[in-house]
Amino acid sequence: MPELQGRGVVLTGAASGIGEALAHGLAGRGAKLLIADLDASRLAAVTDALRAQGASVEAMACDVADPATVPALAERAIALWGGADIVVNNAGVALVGPVETLPEADARWLMDINFWGVVRGCRAFVPQLRGREAATLVNISSVFAFVAPPTQSMYAASKAAVRAFSDVLREELRDSGIRVLTVHPGGIRTRIVESARVVDLSVAADSKAALDAQFRRTARTTSQQAAAAIVRAIERGDTRLLIGVDARLGDWMFRLAPARAGQWFAALAKRAAGRADR
Repeated sequence: MPELQGRGVVLTGAASGIGEALAHGLAGRGAKLLIADLDASRLAAVTDALRAQGASVEAMACDVADPATVPALAERAIALWGGADIVVNNAGVALVGPVETLPEADARWLMDINFWGVVRGCRAFVPQLRGREAATLVNISSVFAFVAPPTQSMYAASKAAVRAFSDVLREELRDSGIRVLTVHPGGIRTRIVESARVVDLSVAADSKAALDAQFRRTARTTSQQAAAAIVRAIERGDTRLLIGVDARLGDWMFRLAPARAGQWFAALAKRAAGRADR
């Protein structure tokens, strides 16, 4: 089981949400960090905060949707430490809209980040992870890999793809010593809905503000709690992690009745939002 003290960790999507909290959690365990995000200004603020706490951290602006920048991130890890020990493919975005009216360009935008960003991260870093002691790839999926409400078709598809890709990669790397941990968070209090690209809200909420408020009411887990769970899973050498009661419930529903789980899950989420309003 990997000790994090002195280990080189690469983390994408580190400028906010789970990524920012995870950067602090890993630094608190003594890891050396190379953090990346498309938002250079927020990334700089996170870097400054970590350094003020004495963390060993480097930062690099990186768009995981760009096939050229992820290999550059891998080269930076080699220059810093001779290679990474742990890589966390966390960068992700959200898209709201029903299937019928969803522009293909928006769908491709999301898939290029949420799915292909993970694929690029794994492909770029696997060569340097080989031979590293207790090397670990962490791929962030979602409870929406199993169950998802209306307007989340492409987000759910991307997270289901991450799950399937990670399952296959784990088997391909089984004899390499590289662990693959797939993380399925439930509702986490991050900016993902606030910063989502919105096509059509009519099925989900009356307005963008109402959607944001609904998410805040039903997301029960903080970024810090999610990050702590991921750190523990890395240290234990886990290969699968469900975060939050909603993630465990969604997983159970899917196992029980795959064809009806989405309907049940959406109904429960709507009921929870209604209770929170009262």
